Amino acid sequence: MIKSHWHPLHEGAHILGDTMFKDSEAGVIIQMRALARFFYEAGLLKRIKRSGWWVAGVKDPESVAEHSFRTALLGYVLALLEGADPLRTAAICILHDFPEARIGDLHRLNDRYLDSFQAQKKALAEQLASLPEICSQELKQLYVEWEQGESKEAVVAKDADVLECLIQAKEYQAQGCSSVQEWINNAASRLQTASARALAQSCMEQDPKEWWHQMGD
Repeated sequence: MIKSHWHPLHEGAHILGDTMFKDSEAGVIIQMRALARFFYEAGLLKRIKRSGWWVAGVKDPESVAEHSFRTALLGYVLALLEGADPLRTAAICILHDFPEARIGDLHRLNDRYLDSFQAQKKALAEQLASLPEICSQELKQLYVEWEQGESKEAVVAKDADVLECLIQAKEYQAQGCSSVQEWINNAASRLQTASARALAQSCMEQDPKEWWHQMGD
């Protein structure tokens, strides 16, 4: 006899027990639709540019999603080096710019005219409002942890965010954008952990293309 594939709508089937879904099929469908909308919205971050680089003269900067990817990777590695939880750190890094799907990428100049902190807080609250409770609570907690910046994981995540900007600036500099040296210097001065500072120094001393130059040795 051929067994049917498992599906969350099957009678008695629940993801993570009863903590995520109500018993009714309608409840499951509603919450899955909310999650689908959430992930479609996340895709918008692949098209939103990191606008601060326009000030530096970069015509076609990376997207918010591209920044978040390398930030998460940096966060994971830095957390290992600093004795923090790498998975939680990476999760914080992935989420830290998610409100920008609704408010756009805001850089420091915007803060002169707008309350970006409150805008991001309001946007995230609305983004999470319709998600299953187990998801919304954990995602909110990760973002609050990022905002407060007090846990070891949040400190490392903030270093990862800044260090990613430094590395990106070095790449733009190698492509001919000379005005980004100010960004590199500023980023290096803001790093808090020893591992991030050491890695930043190494990044500043190396050409971004060195990783593939070495492949010919």
